[in-house]
Amino acid sequence: MIKHFIDLDSFTKKELRQILSFARTIKKNPQKYSSLLQSKSLGLLFEKQSTRTRLSFTVGMKKIGGHVIELDKNDVGFESRENAKDILKTMSQYLDLLMIRNDDHNKLLELASLNILPIINGLSNYSHPCQILSDIFTIEETLGKIENQTIAWVGDFNNVLISLLQAAEIFNFKLKVAVPEPILISNKKKIKKMNLQNSKFFTQVSKVVKDANCVMTDVWISMGEKNFKSKKVILQDFQVNDQVMKYAEKKAIFMHCLPAHRNEEVTDSVIDGKQSVVWLQAQNRTYVQQSILNFLLKG
Repeated sequence: MIKHFIDLDSFTKKELRQILSFARTIKKNPQKYSSLLQSKSLGLLFEKQSTRTRLSFTVGMKKIGGHVIELDKNDVGFESRENAKDILKTMSQYLDLLMIRNDDHNKLLELASLNILPIINGLSNYSHPCQILSDIFTIEETLGKIENQTIAWVGDFNNVLISLLQAAEIFNFKLKVAVPEPILISNKKKIKKMNLQNSKFFTQVSKVVKDANCVMTDVWISMGEKNFKSKKVILQDFQVNDQVMKYAEKKAIFMHCLPAHRNEEVTDSVIDGKQSVVWLQAQNRTYVQQSILNFLLKG
C-alpha cells in the first residue's frame, strides 16, 4: 500500500513517534545510514519559493544514499501538457517519491488519492506537516517530551499553525494561540471544523505566553498574500520581543520556522538571543525528513 505524507492528522501518534524516534537514531550516527535509501530517487516540485525545504530534502536524501531531481513546474505542466494521472504514472517509472510545495492543498490530496507515487506535502496553502513534526523533534531535544510542554503561538493564523493545531491533538500537549480578533473571527469556521480539545485561542499576547515553555511565531504575510498593509496594522501588537519573552517560563525557547521578517514579527534581540533555537530547527529538518522518506518507502 502506498503511503503519503500530506497532513499530520492522517497519522496515529504511534506512527509519528516512530518517525521521530528514527530521526533521533539517524542524528546520533549519520554515517551508519549513508546507504539507507541507496538507488532510490526523490523528485522535488516547487511551485513556491523555498530555501530550507529544498536544502533539507536535497541534502537529506543524498546523505542516505538516494538521488534527487528538481522538476521545473513549467516543464512538467500538470493539467496543461498532460493530465495529472498520466504524469504521475510516468514519474513512477523513474521516481520513488515526489515532494510538492504549492498553493493548492486540494491538488495534493487529489494526486495522493491516485495512489501511484508517494506524495509529500512540502508546504501548501493549508498546512506544513514536515515543519511541525521537525519542530516537535527540536522541542523534545531541548526541553523533553512534548506532552509535558505548554506551547504558545503568537501572530497570524496560517498553514504552519494548522499543522501545529493538529499536532496538539495527536500528541496531547497544551497549545495557546494569540491571534488578533479580526483574524480569529475570519477563521472561526476552520477552527470549529477541526474540533480542537487541547488548544485555546486568545487575543492577548501576555495571556498566551505566560509560563509557556516554548514561544513560536511566523511571518505575518505569507507568500503571495494580498492586502498586507492592513494586515500588518492588525498584527502590530503581536510582535515577539524581549518583553513578551519575559512572560514565558524562565527556560523557555523561541522558535520560528523561517524566513523571518526581522523586527516585524520578531525582534533581532529575540531571534539572535540565548533562548532562540531557530538554527537548530533548520538543521533538524534534515533528520526528520530523512526519517519521513524512510517511513514512506520502508514503513
